[in-house]
Amino acid sequence: MSKPKLLVIVTSTRPGRMGLPIGRWFFDAATRHGGFDVELVDLAEINLPLQDEPHHPRLRQYQHEHTRRWSALIESAAALVWVMPEYNHGYTAPLKNAIDYLVHEWAWKTVGLVSYGGLSGGIRATQLIKPIMTDLKMVVLAEAVIIPFVSQLMKDDVFESNESVERQAEAMLHEMVRVEQALRPLRP
Repeated sequence: MSKPKLLVIVTSTRPGRMGLPIGRWFFDAATRHGGFDVELVDLAEINLPLQDEPHHPRLRQYQHEHTRRWSALIESAAALVWVMPEYNHGYTAPLKNAIDYLVHEWAWKTVGLVSYGGLSGGIRATQLIKPIMTDLKMVVLAEAVIIPFVSQLMKDDVFESNESVERQAEAMLHEMVRVEQALRPLRP
């Protein structure tokens, strides 16, 4: 039996970002965990333009190939991990844009949040995005990975986690497996 698919989605797209090394680290942690078939997704590579579909996404009348590809990718997953920084006390515009392209595809996906930043570790951004995700029927876990003072854990463009971050990741992945199994009957 195949494992459910987990997308680890890097939401920062700016040059010099720390999100990609953190996403790679979490991809490796999730792969070692073994509960999911894991895929790393980079919104910088997906390169969705600002919402350019003429119809409301609830209709699924997608006119653009980039939207159809994005829809199919999200539809294929049972769970998502958003790797997200905090910019100006909020979430990134590419994250919100990526969410706004779709409606139905998000429903009943288990969602984990890996946030990073300075003192707050990105937690303000996570608290702002949770109501949006919940309204789209994503099930956001209480367990999360919060990385404060992230620059102290970056060495030559590689994220070097510590014991606290590793424990958070393991706890979140264990809960993701449990919740994903419970949500299966709700997904089409």
